[in-house]
Amino acid sequence: MVLPQHALQADALWKILEVSRKLSITLELEEVLEEVMTVAREVLNVEAGSVFLYVPDTEELVTRVATGQKEIRVPMNSGIVGECASTQALINVPDCYSDPRFNADVDKLTGFKTHCLLAVPLLGMMDGLVGVLELINKPEGSFDENDERLATVLAGHCALALQRARLFEDHLVRKKQDHDLSIARDIQQGVLPDSMPQLAGYEVVGWSQSADQTGGDIYDAVSLSPEEASFLLADATGHGIGPALSVTQVRAMFRVAVHLHATLDDQLHTLNRQLSEDLAANRFVTAFLGFLNTHHHRLTYHSAGQGPLLLFHRATQEWESRSASTIPLSISAKLPMSSPDTVTFAPGDLFAVFSDGFFEYPNPQGELFGEERVMELIQRHAHEPLPLILETLRDSIEAFAAGTEQPDDMTALLFKRVSPDDPT
Repeated sequence: MVLPQHALQADALWKILEVSRKLSITLELEEVLEEVMTVAREVLNVEAGSVFLYVPDTEELVTRVATGQKEIRVPMNSGIVGECASTQALINVPDCYSDPRFNADVDKLTGFKTHCLLAVPLLGMMDGLVGVLELINKPEGSFDENDERLATVLAGHCALALQRARLFEDHLVRKKQDHDLSIARDIQQGVLPDSMPQLAGYEVVGWSQSADQTGGDIYDAVSLSPEEASFLLADATGHGIGPALSVTQVRAMFRVAVHLHATLDDQLHTLNRQLSEDLAANRFVTAFLGFLNTHHHRLTYHSAGQGPLLLFHRATQEWESRSASTIPLSISAKLPMSSPDTVTFAPGDLFAVFSDGFFEYPNPQGELFGEERVMELIQRHAHEPLPLILETLRDSIEAFAAGTEQPDDMTALLFKRVSPDDPT
């Protein structure tokens, strides 16, 4: 018995309503895609079909389900599917091989013969483009107006389900990324020193605050004797997981070099040689490497691109702003380098190494905090303990920023020879 046309339509609509119910239950994108194609083939009685998802970043349409096919990528301005997406209009092609828009390459690769084709735009909330539903070959002939109406209704339900599933998939990806970043942050924070070396007659403090969950800055300190310690401050270009890995590598190499009693020259050459091999051409690391001997009141250091370095002479109330002594690490395999620089501390003198996040923190008007504000604040509070000076500096930058988001990592190493005049 042949059913009347309206009965066929009713049956198809009931199937669409049933798939709509199923699609509302699952949030897994692959399951949604499979269900969409299963129902599309049943409702419209087609041999094959594909769902092309729109990828805004590359302006492409990419298959995630294609019956009998591998992944296909189509530019937005190419072919029938591309035109369907760009115009957001249904396209019915009764004879594909007579249509100049049709690309027969896929047929040649798969051995499949495409006779007729129906391309329907998948439009989600606010008419946002989700993709294109492509239906291929009706055994009894080409697609008619009834097929177009059914495909349009089906596409509306499917588009919303796909949009919801993609949002859920993106949420899961971000959640995993946040989890991985949290682990990376814990690892990075775990390699920072728990405490700084205790050196008679001196205060030394270190501090770091990343702009992201993981940062491109790091500092370290290794106590060698009651009178000697080695120090590191490193700042990789950018901030985030990549720079965090770079500076964590620098810290590991620094520790090995110090424990092998390498000189400052050897430490710097070793770091530069390894980073030159490991980092991409557009990546580099600035670094301060220092050795403090409190018996001689002398800090010897190399500064590879790290500056300005600020030295405050308490007795004369004068400042020295020192530049880096060589280029950043990994820029050249052959590092131009002279003898290490030195700081000889008189009582009350203070030496500060800051990453550029301190100086380049902006306020809402775009003005930077700058070197002069840092020096003025330190000079005004130079008689105070270093932890208090650092806290005051951080509070002042926060007040200056007035809610502006931190644009870069902030890391500091501060050295001070205690003066008899300092409060106890």
